[in-house]
Amino acid sequence: MTVYLVGAGPGDPGLLTVRGAELLARCDVVVHDRLAGSAILDMAPESAERVNVGKAPGDAPVSQEDINAVLIERGLAGHEVVRLKGGDPFVFARGGEEAQALAGAGVPFEVVPGISSALAAPAAAGVPLTMRHEVFSFTVVTGHQSPGSASPVDWRAIAKVGGTIVVLMAAARIGGIADELMEGGLAPDTPVTAVTWATTDRQEVVRTTLVEVGAAGVKAPATFVIGSTAGIDINQLPQ
Repeated sequence: MTVYLVGAGPGDPGLLTVRGAELLARCDVVVHDRLAGSAILDMAPESAERVNVGKAPGDAPVSQEDINAVLIERGLAGHEVVRLKGGDPFVFARGGEEAQALAGAGVPFEVVPGISSALAAPAAAGVPLTMRHEVFSFTVVTGHQSPGSASPVDWRAIAKVGGTIVVLMAAARIGGIADELMEGGLAPDTPVTAVTWATTDRQEVVRTTLVEVGAAGVKAPATFVIGSTAGIDINQLPQ
């Protein structure tokens, strides 16, 4: 019995790792998020149990505690379990919490990395996160915050770090985040590229600026890339 915490990647089935595909092909149970598309789920045997524990903005019908309980129960029952998580299990995906719960219950587990949308979305939109002689770092930040609570991120401090800023899970709050980044010193005309449903056939790219992104109407799931390289589209460069 083993529970595999598998990163499904950003959406394109071709970006699932070979290891992830091998485990899916032989598993007994798949516990999956909402961003795990049907093409990836179809890699599992028809006989495999499929447990949907997906969350959407403002809609989390299955608590994290209940998800942990499902993984432990199926693991202790002797099943080969794939916990399929969008992107990478340890990048804003609660893979660490699930690993802790499994370890505490004595259930063997393995972490299988995946390609995070923080990397894949900019690449799919033709945006380099770094450029030699120009941009030397990038920062990945979550825009998610619990209802009724203040943001755990000091956006004004993030604005002073320099380099490219990648913001995940921020579609509903990007206007306020942009305001705080500008208050922290970023120029209003700083380029922003927003990518929704990155790498899938539903992908859309919006190119705007920091002062205008809040009115751009970008919907989840979205990745926001902020900084000078967000004004680049490699796909449009002359050959």
